[in-house]
Amino acid sequence: MFIPKKILYTAGIVAVLAIGVFIGSSFGKGKATQPPEQIPEQTAAVGGIGASASVVTDATSTSTESQPSELVRVNRVVDGDTIDVEIDGKIERVRYIGIDTPETVDPRKAVQCFGVEASKKNKELVEGKMVRLEKDITDRDRYKRLLRYVWLDNTLINQTLVEQGVAKSYSYPPDVRYQDRFVEAEKQAREDKLGLWTACTSATAPTAVITPSVTTQASTANPSCTIKGNISASGEKIYHLQGCGSYLKTTIDEKRGEQWFCTEAEAQSGGWRKALNCP
Repeated sequence: MFIPKKILYTAGIVAVLAIGVFIGSSFGKGKATQPPEQIPEQTAAVGGIGASASVVTDATSTSTESQPSELVRVNRVVDGDTIDVEIDGKIERVRYIGIDTPETVDPRKAVQCFGVEASKKNKELVEGKMVRLEKDITDRDRYKRLLRYVWLDNTLINQTLVEQGVAKSYSYPPDVRYQDRFVEAEKQAREDKLGLWTACTSATAPTAVITPSVTTQASTANPSCTIKGNISASGEKIYHLQGCGSYLKTTIDEKRGEQWFCTEAEAQSGGWRKALNCP
């Protein structure tokens, strides 16, 4: 059968257009379906980066909190538990937290048993060296001294002094972060009879004994301020009046934060309670 060329030509164009549409449609579909396959992968990648960044940030934050503070130089050792350091060009006095050494520099007291040895040991450990100071809860004591744990590299000097028998564990809440370590170190030093635990007459109280009357005259400028604000081993603040059962045997250690009061109201306003054995 004879088909005119015009019809064949038209049919050819239509076929070519149909094939083009089909190919274009297939290509478009392939292109359209590509993003859903790619997007989750990209999202996951971005999510992964975000998660990693979050983890790094958290780790940095945690690390910053536990990172050593700036090192400071120990200019002078004052005694077994007190040093002078230089911070930003200023000399600051630092009292070691959690320990106590026999007294050597308090003008109100005689040099106490093993006090000189404690000072020498502290000087041997830190004088002239760069140390790190770690704060607990309280920043300063009533004498404006910084209260700190003192680190030399990875060594906690507070604990070392107790371990070597030149200091005692001295709990003073709320600053008790390492107190369990100090208590254990003291127990071991006692058992090994190190330092003051052998040298001093009384291992439980190696400090010099001062009578209440002497303490009163030395510690309070106002003779009418005779109420004794004592801190118990558990950290409870208790005041004792003259005539209370424990008044005569109670001594005031101002280094611990213990103090004298002139009136009961003054003591109570400071958070102290009356001793149970008071009349």
